[in-house]
Amino acid sequence: MREIRIGERMIGDNHVPFIIAEMSGNHNGDIRRALELVKAASDAGAHALKLQTYTADTITLNHTGGLFDITDIHSLWYRKNLHQLYQEAHTPWDWHKEIFDYANSLGMIAFSSPFDESAVDFLMNLDVPAFKIASFESNHFPLLKKVAQTGKPILISSGTSKLNELYESVKYLKDNGAREIVIFKCTSTYPATPENTNLNTIPVFQSIFEDCVIGLSDHTMGIGASVAAVALGARVIEKHFTLRRSDGGVDSAFSLEPEELKALVNETETAFLALGRVQLDTQKSEEKSRQFKRSIYVSKDIKAGETLTVDNIRVVRPGDGLEPKYYDEILGKKVKIDVKFGTPLTLETLI
Repeated sequence: MREIRIGERMIGDNHVPFIIAEMSGNHNGDIRRALELVKAASDAGAHALKLQTYTADTITLNHTGGLFDITDIHSLWYRKNLHQLYQEAHTPWDWHKEIFDYANSLGMIAFSSPFDESAVDFLMNLDVPAFKIASFESNHFPLLKKVAQTGKPILISSGTSKLNELYESVKYLKDNGAREIVIFKCTSTYPATPENTNLNTIPVFQSIFEDCVIGLSDHTMGIGASVAAVALGARVIEKHFTLRRSDGGVDSAFSLEPEELKALVNETETAFLALGRVQLDTQKSEEKSRQFKRSIYVSKDIKAGETLTVDNIRVVRPGDGLEPKYYDEILGKKVKIDVKFGTPLTLETLI
């Protein structure tokens, strides 16, 4: 059984899905909005709030040209360079404690994704209960080593990684002391489409990373992919969220609104509970309903010695008569006694 603990919450195969609300840059540079997002996530029932801890300078160079420029016209961040994007999207480090404290006061677990070693030190000083490794950082071995050596639970996304690369990163985490790991199936397109989400990867991940909990970092619109992921074994779901997509922001286009986040919490729990166990027989809860199955009833008065025909017996509800599998067998047989309309037929009635 795969199981880990983050804070006071157990996460794993036999526990309801752990829902992480990812704030990212949807605070739009306003601490008051950031705190509104925390409250909205709590009201929606999210179990955890996650930030991203970086500055533009800790994640890239202030440089233009080549891959530093975002030239894909389909990108949400077209015509920015990386430094501009991260300058706009980052969460100021001096906000972290207030945000974390507020989330904790509302009963949520709060943690972050560090993007360099200095962010790990900063977050350790805030006593975060876990670390998330973003998809684009999964090959950042100095960061992986630093995080692993903290001994905290680690969540790592698979986006952009080939299997051998992901396997190597997870092994490196373990070799450096990590013991509790969540691996997210993730598609690093923004937004992701259902067609490129490939949730059937989840049980394959479970078979490869046997001692890890598997989750989904979901960049699709809506909650359908996340609910389906739970049915396939995911026990942690991470989704970006905002107050209103119409408010704009770097991640708003593929973020959930509060009502949708609440639906995500409810529907993933429903999906988990509905999985239940393997059930091959009638359940105790169904016993009373068996009376509404069909059985053979007398549909006209029949005198003793008369023959059963298609005109005087029928297969109807309720289910306290002879089972319908005997129908063809008893046609043409005679009854021992008078049988009135509406009587359930039994073998003892027949000659």
